[in-house]
Amino acid sequence: MTQHSMFKIKTVAPKIRRVTFSNPPVNVVGADTVVQLVDVVNELSRDEEVQVVVFDSGTPGYFFNHADLGQVPELLALNSADGTPTWVELVTRLTSAPFISIASIRGRTRGGGDEITLAFDLRYASREEAFFCQPEVAIGIVPGGGGSDRLARLLGRDHALEAILTSEDYDAERAEQYGWVTRAVPDAELDDFVGAVAARIASFDKASVLGARAQINRSTLPPVADLRASWAEFAESVTWPGFQARVPQLGKVIAEIGLDEIERNLGYYAGLINQQA
Repeated sequence: MTQHSMFKIKTVAPKIRRVTFSNPPVNVVGADTVVQLVDVVNELSRDEEVQVVVFDSGTPGYFFNHADLGQVPELLALNSADGTPTWVELVTRLTSAPFISIASIRGRTRGGGDEITLAFDLRYASREEAFFCQPEVAIGIVPGGGGSDRLARLLGRDHALEAILTSEDYDAERAEQYGWVTRAVPDAELDDFVGAVAARIASFDKASVLGARAQINRSTLPPVADLRASWAEFAESVTWPGFQARVPQLGKVIAEIGLDEIERNLGYYAGLINQQA
């Protein structure tokens, strides 16, 4: 097992790996998270034996959570050698990696964390424990990591607009109904279900698995140019007066109510902060 400070890689079977993300208390995604996850994807991509990778969380109540607002400048400053934003590089590498990625989702999955989750090939959610949200509009910015681009393709225009413009939390049942996740599974069955899917895919010929995914990717994924444009629009939006006014208000509400309560019900409080700003 290889360990990074936020990610643990475990060999489940010869062709299957499990990557567990832990950044307590609430699994926010910062610049350091993105750098480490790029390293994880690169490491797994170099192992020709790997065919399926399951991503889960080691922090109860949270999967991949929203971006760390305190690290937004660092996130915006991250670029690869050719100038591609590192976030864009991460999500595009995930969709073209030489393995199938499966999310096993327990807990809150929001904002930037949801955008990473949307880049996984398959997403299985605990019916009781998984919740989803793109809260950016409520705090005065726009999604930047591919949320708008991918949700529009998965949910359709109307449902994507509803999810993004309302900034509300969606439970796993509604997420399954809309197409946000591949399937919602009773929590007690999630591990066995995901394990069975991973084992079945790993039993097939790797060339045919990756070849079939490549065909589907051509028909369904947003162009990299669109992802770059969304990232640039997000970078601009963090300078908007609306966002600048809401950040102090968010800090006040966290101090008054507590981080745990805010994070567990972010969709509700994002709307409340917007009314008070």
